[in-house]
Amino acid sequence: MTKSLQNTIAVFILLVMFFLMASSAWNDSAIMDELAHIPAGYSYVRFGDMRLNPEHPPLIKDLAGLPLLALDLRFPTDHRAWKDEVNGQWEMGSVFLYESGNDPDQILRFARFPMMLFAIFFGWVFFLWARKHYGAATAIIALLFFAFSPTFLAHSKYVTTDLAASFGFFIGITTFLRFLNYPSYKNILIAGVGFGVAQLLKFSLFLLVPFYAAIALVWILISHFEHLERVPLQKRVIHHVKHGLRYFKKIILIGLIGLLLIAVVYQLHVLNYPVEKQVSDTTIILGSFGMRPLVDATVWMANTPPLRGFAYYMLGLLMVVQRAAGGNTTYFLGTILSGSWWYYFPVVYLVKETLAFHILTALAGILAAKKIFKSNNKTFKGLRQWTREHFITFSLLLFIAFYWIYSMQANLNIGVRHVLPTFPFLYLLVAKEIKEWVKGTIIVNPHTFGALIKSLYKLYIRPIPKYLFIAVIMLWIVTGMLNTWPGYLAYFNEITLFTMPGYEWAVDSNFDWGQDLKRLSIWAKENNIERVALHYFGGGSPTYYMGDIFEPWWSAKGAPEGYFAISGTILQGSRGEPARGFVQKKEDSYEWLTGIKPIGKAGDSIFIYNLPVTGIQ
Repeated sequence: MTKSLQNTIAVFILLVMFFLMASSAWNDSAIMDELAHIPAGYSYVRFGDMRLNPEHPPLIKDLAGLPLLALDLRFPTDHRAWKDEVNGQWEMGSVFLYESGNDPDQILRFARFPMMLFAIFFGWVFFLWARKHYGAATAIIALLFFAFSPTFLAHSKYVTTDLAASFGFFIGITTFLRFLNYPSYKNILIAGVGFGVAQLLKFSLFLLVPFYAAIALVWILISHFEHLERVPLQKRVIHHVKHGLRYFKKIILIGLIGLLLIAVVYQLHVLNYPVEKQVSDTTIILGSFGMRPLVDATVWMANTPPLRGFAYYMLGLLMVVQRAAGGNTTYFLGTILSGSWWYYFPVVYLVKETLAFHILTALAGILAAKKIFKSNNKTFKGLRQWTREHFITFSLLLFIAFYWIYSMQANLNIGVRHVLPTFPFLYLLVAKEIKEWVKGTIIVNPHTFGALIKSLYKLYIRPIPKYLFIAVIMLWIVTGMLNTWPGYLAYFNEITLFTMPGYEWAVDSNFDWGQDLKRLSIWAKENNIERVALHYFGGGSPTYYMGDIFEPWWSAKGAPEGYFAISGTILQGSRGEPARGFVQKKEDSYEWLTGIKPIGKAGDSIFIYNLPVTGIQ
């Protein structure tokens, strides 16, 4: 297969991905995080003022804000949410999108377009890197997994930081691996820029620091091992220390390049942010942060003009640390907790990614285990040699394990999207094993006609059942995503067909993030509904989309008469059993819906009921 044909196949796959994202997002209303991210991004690129949404770095929001400059938008800087409040992002989001005479659907579509282009760019870079290191067949298979992943299709079309985090880890890891293999000044610069850009995409990318330390240590210990086998232990230790110090100096330089990039970009984002407001906002936001020396240093930098940019980066980083410690109220498997479950991410990953991919993952795991079992060299020396010869694969496996362990013990369980950074590497490793499994073998220089026939059989005929099996699985994945359109956010795989509905497993960004409000409005208009009581979760405005037919509702008001709609996240949150000390007030539990079935749904996530006009006794 020529490179031109390989590129054509990759481009076609990515074009299909783009079409699925763009068309499925067309009628999606603003999801929760977009209410903050889109106005923030617009304010960054238009005003050079990053007072909104400091808990996320600016780059991905800048990208969303740039096309909005082409629109004639009103952004009321005289509103108190902008002038007086501390990080008044949610109120400013509502004002900008729905209360200033702007067209929110136009804003959403313009802001989301760069996100989808960014996803396609990520897919292309991922394909090129995979092809370079693992071959064309593996790269194409991995790209198919990427392009038809329900999680990537769902979270690559919204203005959020999840796709950005995945890309940040990818470039951060791949550029650092390139540096380790050949630590030239050019590769130091590339790795430094990669590290800096990663930090500007999401604060979780700070995890690259301990990961860099781990893989650099392993690299130093396994380098030159074949030349040191017969060297006395003392000389080996001295060699490793000297070798490590040479790398350490260069790794420090990578970090400094990254920090310089962070400082410059943030400085540009606070140019028009008044110094006194930055100092005041920083002091108030970090008022309850425990480590006061860090707070004092951040406030001091905020009041020091050359360091204001880095001070704002530190503010965001400390806010994320503070939030992670506090946790988040979550519904999961019938219970509600303002904390976390260690098994949350394994379970939601099991039901949110395609069952077909899980089957291939299990097959790949079995094939890898067979290789290990059949290996004749299971010694420490053999492991060291394998690690040296397959250092990229080792690093990807280590990152997947590291990130999953970190996520499983973290205190934030609100969506499978938080482990998305590991997905591209999982796709690649599974694709690698599958490709090696299906490829035929050939007898080198067959000397007889029988040997030639046997060689052709092994190369072309014997692998046919394997090819058919893989083709069926890949067709299952592709057709599954075509049939899922447009509801990628609410996707749950076939396991939920034989157990319980997906929304009874998990909600929030796994199922309902507010994306179906506009579809509820369309349903009401098509059915000539005159009044809908609604309890909504998301970034949309029921008043804007539904006008006079909308009536705000909540559990404590009792049962309304006629049509009642409720977001899945709120509904399941009211039904879950409180766990580990969480208190659920009786008036918030929607007891009056017990035993009543919805008459339908708006999209996938908003449940619609038709209650008796006399109320429920």
